[in-house]
Amino acid sequence: MGEHNYEDVWKYALDQLHEEFKNAGRETEFKLWFNMTYVEDTLTTITVSVPSEFLWQSMLKKGNVQLVTKKIEELTGQINLNIQHIVNNQSIFSTSNSVPESENIINFRQEIKTEIYQEQPVKKIQEPVKIQFQEKQIRKHPQLFEKYTFDTFIPGSNSDYAYNAAIAAAKNPGKTYNPILLYGGVGLGKTHLMEAIGNYIYKEKGDNFKICYIPAETFTNEFTSSIKSQTTSKFKSKYRNLDVLLLDDIHFLQGKTQTQEELFHTFNALHDSCSQMVFTCDRPVTELKDMTDRLRSRFSNGLVVDLQPPDFETRHAILLKKLETLGKHIPDDVIAYIAKNVVTNVRDLESALTKMIGYSELVNKNLTIDIAQQQLRDTFSQPLSGTITIDIIQKVVSDYYNISITDIKSKKRDKKFVFPRQIAIYLSRELTEYSYPEIGQEFGGRDHTTAMHADEKIRDLLKTDSSLNSVVQILTRNIKDFKK
Repeated sequence: MGEHNYEDVWKYALDQLHEEFKNAGRETEFKLWFNMTYVEDTLTTITVSVPSEFLWQSMLKKGNVQLVTKKIEELTGQINLNIQHIVNNQSIFSTSNSVPESENIINFRQEIKTEIYQEQPVKKIQEPVKIQFQEKQIRKHPQLFEKYTFDTFIPGSNSDYAYNAAIAAAKNPGKTYNPILLYGGVGLGKTHLMEAIGNYIYKEKGDNFKICYIPAETFTNEFTSSIKSQTTSKFKSKYRNLDVLLLDDIHFLQGKTQTQEELFHTFNALHDSCSQMVFTCDRPVTELKDMTDRLRSRFSNGLVVDLQPPDFETRHAILLKKLETLGKHIPDDVIAYIAKNVVTNVRDLESALTKMIGYSELVNKNLTIDIAQQQLRDTFSQPLSGTITIDIIQKVVSDYYNISITDIKSKKRDKKFVFPRQIAIYLSRELTEYSYPEIGQEFGGRDHTTAMHADEKIRDLLKTDSSLNSVVQILTRNIKDFKK
């Protein structure tokens, strides 16, 4: 090491930049893209270590290395200072000396108090977005997944609005934003944020607040059972006296006239008593079919927020958080490769990561970019969950069998319509996240048992009919390659 020790100046410079980014609402960006650790120096050179060459090149392209250089030159008066790097492959969790462990996104620790910061200002939300989770005994609500909390959700530009709205509602249930409707594709965090609201309120209020999380399908089944058992008064009393109603997947209610009627009156009762309501849906309310106008308007009268697929920085942070939670390690360039290529949703992102971890452990090999490219080739070359719809499946199958989409949805019992319909139902179950009741609804309002029977019949035939296997493979490929 040279006689001019820049270590203290390096730390001070990074502290100043950290504060500047934090004040500008860009703290997450700082944590991700200033991941350099001081090693040594000479009169004109500072050497730092970084987790990967990819990360170093990214920081150069973003101008972050130059920002550090300029800041140190301002502090020392030294000109023509050069920062060089070495790659430290020992740990993907290396952190900058300037960032305390409890604040670094790559070094999360569950036992330390977690602070949530708003990355970008969000209009309309007046509540401060920084919240501190108090150190007290954690309560567990019997209906809520305890890991779905605000501190396990990684916000980004795709979800900041929804994230901050959820926090505001959790801090002032029934007063700030009521109702809230979160909508978006599969695996984008709707249910996570909904349950985080419930978990936060339960943690603060305890059993003094009546909180209910329930999928729309379960709500419907429970209501139907109450009619059969003549206990509707008990059902109404249960749901109309809640303090918080978290109703998941309201798109399931399409065509359920009686359930919609009951929910309408439940909504009015809860709204009048200032009870917090949160709903989720896989599409905008305007695209819901067979939904009464008055219930549709109730969903729309509150705060309606859509969640989009996460950007690269957010995807990268999600993967790092997942690895930290699992206590696993893979090279940073492989993480970056996954984050760059999986652009659909968090579920697909975590699926690709799990595949990489599983491969590494099963074959006992260190992961490389070449291995990742080979193992994830099929994953990246085809649409992932959320891009295939039942409408596309119906279109492709009807074209293949030379019938109309109307025929495939109809009640016609001719074999030339029944068999394609069964295949379309099987593919809907195989290629999408929809449940049997939802699939049945999309095929002419059929009962879920009909959809289940069609799916099981095709699965049984596939075990013995090689020609049908070929047809299904062709249809699957056409569906994945379909362009609207």
